[in-house]
Amino acid sequence: MRIKYSILLVVFVSCLLNPKLTKAQEPKTDSTDIKMEWFKVAKLGIFIHWGIYAVNGIDESWSFYNEYISHEDYLKQTDRFTAEYYDPNKWADLIANSGAKYTVITTRHHDGFSLWPSEYGALNAEEHSAAGRDLLTPFVEAVRKRDLKLGLYYSLPDWSSEDYTHFTKSKKRYQISEDSDRWERFMKYYQGQLGELIDQYNPDLWWFDGDWEHSAEEWRAEETRKMLLDANQDVIINSRMKGNGDYETPEQSVPLSKLESTYWELCITMNDSWGFQGNDLNYKTANEIIRIFADCISLGGNMLLDIGPKADGTIPEEQVDILNELGRWTAKHKEAIYGTESGIPANYYYGPSTLSKDRKTLYLFVSHKPNGPIVVRGLKNKVDRIRVVGNGTKLKSKIHNKPYWSNKAGLLYIDLPEDVLDDQVTVIALQLDGEVSLDK
Repeated sequence: MRIKYSILLVVFVSCLLNPKLTKAQEPKTDSTDIKMEWFKVAKLGIFIHWGIYAVNGIDESWSFYNEYISHEDYLKQTDRFTAEYYDPNKWADLIANSGAKYTVITTRHHDGFSLWPSEYGALNAEEHSAAGRDLLTPFVEAVRKRDLKLGLYYSLPDWSSEDYTHFTKSKKRYQISEDSDRWERFMKYYQGQLGELIDQYNPDLWWFDGDWEHSAEEWRAEETRKMLLDANQDVIINSRMKGNGDYETPEQSVPLSKLESTYWELCITMNDSWGFQGNDLNYKTANEIIRIFADCISLGGNMLLDIGPKADGTIPEEQVDILNELGRWTAKHKEAIYGTESGIPANYYYGPSTLSKDRKTLYLFVSHKPNGPIVVRGLKNKVDRIRVVGNGTKLKSKIHNKPYWSNKAGLLYIDLPEDVLDDQVTVIALQLDGEVSLDK
């Protein structure tokens, strides 16, 4: 016994003399993980594309870049961009009520038109449009009042700027190697605008776009990232900064499997257009959008759903209706959405799923009226209770294909009565006896 006590005493003294031995057992948390925590928990954001392109209901910036319309005619839209009925508080209420936890607004698209009165560039809402005022500041204030996280979209290119290299698909102004002074002027312009946005709004997230036209060195991406982080060490940057971002941004296409990136966000439109286009009535239904959202969170990602306000500042009724129904559904099923982890693989349950943070509650998303019981395969846990989320109804279940001589989990069948189904997507919660465990 004396020998054992002596050994314990030596270990104890060694730990006191060398604290690294005890600290080695402490979990390490990366600083990136800490600042990304709110983003991971948020799950849902609302994207806003608003600019002069809403006047004629044409493609934002691309309509003149692709030479469907002249640059001169494109800019004539500034005369009718009135923002007459723009109510940023209504916008912010609609966003908050949708269940979104953050929003991203286009401060300046590739056309060079900025929503705030920038001292840089030749186009802004206050000085160069019928609106005649700063449109960004009141929105930022409304967002902050509702405790939403603020994201600012900013286009790296400005196809309207004489100092920028590209103009239209068939016309390039110059090569950087041939006119470095001109590119230097553009660098001061774009980084100057970012400086204004930092000083005036200090966003929680930067959403860059358009990085494909130049290299990271030409964009001075590392320098720009440092500038943004020096101003706010907790700010999050999307992937469209030539490898200098914090999360991936797949666009329109729903991932078919879990991405390698820990953090990602699907940006997606309600119809086929980012900005308002009155003739684009190909809207997804609320059901389709909710199912896409369920797919995203099932794979551990977020969804950034876009709206496109009209030139007068109103939001199309179709978009309002979708956000309202989305809000009803997210409020009812919030426990299965916010702060959850990615669910179980599709071969265990044929549908989206999520897991609670402690991995002891499994949420199953049922997108259709089931023709028979719901089936879960390979779930080794004992299930203490199965209930309908937002309803509380306890559900009956049974297990088949689990003979006494096998250590396999068998098949779990869950009865889901028609009278408890949600109008869009039903969610059921399986309360497990421990962390989820699956047959391999």
